[in-house]
Amino acid sequence: MKILHVAAECFPLLKTGGLADVVGALPAAQRALGQDARILLPGFPAIRAGLLDARLLNVALAPRFGARSLALWQGRLPDGTPVYMIDAPGLYDRPGNPYADGEQHAYADNHRRFALLGWLAAQVADGLLADWRPDLVHAHDWHAGLAPAYLRERSLRHDGLATASVFTVHNLAYQGLFPASHFAELELPRDFFRYDGLEFHGQLSFIKAGLQFSQRIATVSPSYAREICTAEHGCGLEGLLQYRAGELAGILNGVDASQWDPASDPALPGHFDAEKTVGKARCKAALQAELGLAAEPAALLFGVVSRLTEQKGLNLVLAGMAALLAQGGQLALLGSGDLALEAGFTQLQQDYPERVAVRLGFDEALSHRIFAGVDVVLVPSRFEPCGLTQMYGMRYGALPLARRTGGLADTVFDCSLENLADGSACGLVFERFEQGDFDAAVRRAFALYAKPTQWREVRRHAMQRQFDWSGPAQAYLDLYRAARQA
Repeated sequence: MKILHVAAECFPLLKTGGLADVVGALPAAQRALGQDARILLPGFPAIRAGLLDARLLNVALAPRFGARSLALWQGRLPDGTPVYMIDAPGLYDRPGNPYADGEQHAYADNHRRFALLGWLAAQVADGLLADWRPDLVHAHDWHAGLAPAYLRERSLRHDGLATASVFTVHNLAYQGLFPASHFAELELPRDFFRYDGLEFHGQLSFIKAGLQFSQRIATVSPSYAREICTAEHGCGLEGLLQYRAGELAGILNGVDASQWDPASDPALPGHFDAEKTVGKARCKAALQAELGLAAEPAALLFGVVSRLTEQKGLNLVLAGMAALLAQGGQLALLGSGDLALEAGFTQLQQDYPERVAVRLGFDEALSHRIFAGVDVVLVPSRFEPCGLTQMYGMRYGALPLARRTGGLADTVFDCSLENLADGSACGLVFERFEQGDFDAAVRRAFALYAKPTQWREVRRHAMQRQFDWSGPAQAYLDLYRAARQA
């Protein structure tokens, strides 16, 4: 099957979150299953710089969506996965991250920047390339949400004959909302701006376009698939999702074992696996030294690698730090986001320089060293579509302390007596998004850590969990077949 993945970012070229990890790993896993999976990306500076063996394709593309010059390049990822890159410097060659400037203000023309991504996907599906045409388009998150809409528009022009599409929701809270006045710039039929199209409470919604016009919908864990059909987690789209529930699948993300393997990770000062963990102690000591934490092998070291937002539960972590430190714990944090949270954690580091280490921003290699060095990784999310952090943590011997929601509920099993007895325990789980519940889970982490034999056994179980991409890759292939038959 020829599959075109459409997304705004892709590891290792450009990463702001877990979306990039998925887009970087899923096509490769599908190629390993014998499929011809390729990726379409916007030509952001980091993508242009990192694309290997790039060459300009001889295709005719007239300027549109405000792009004065428009071209298509082809290259590859380091693993060999083919990539098509949209070269539109007027839209994509900018500082800041893919979505906002250096002051974190969203670009005013994001509707045109990502309309071009969806439109180009439909052009490739329509035969733009002489030597390759996809059987299915897989659009990821709101940035690619218009791809199914442009494919639907094509089917109306060609008597229902069009390439099928699957749309994956990576986080329903990010919807790609724009003023209705921008609709005319999207070059779609006027009747697409209706309640059964892109219209959402008087605005344009790119994510709704993906949900409305794709043949099948996926999200990144079974629990989140159920949750987004409720008013609590549906972000105003629960009615549409309930209507399409029979065409909605929850497929748990995987972990790219070639990038996340503590037995061979080049970013680590020591290597280890589930049976031979001496290298993890070496990683802990090296991390404490690197971050300026007190060199205390016996201290329970907690880690955070996350966007600093209330959604991720970092307000619970900040409010619970006094109790955590009073019990002898340490914290290593890497992330950025909410300015108040950044300031709060930075102040903690100033107050407790040998107990708290904060690194604002993102550093891929340091994230690996944190997972390898800490004992507990904190994932107390208000909601979590899937979460890769807890999977990385378990793979690197850091027990997740997580709230039971979304993908966390599907992957982290509490150290309850029955789970300890049957060997399924792999973390510490709390139910309610409340400070008392989080603080109690922290106390239970210290209690378990005080029992070294039991702690090592739970850590071994966690490290033996399998989160490879072969299962999800096959599940998506099954969903593609259903989409093509719809």
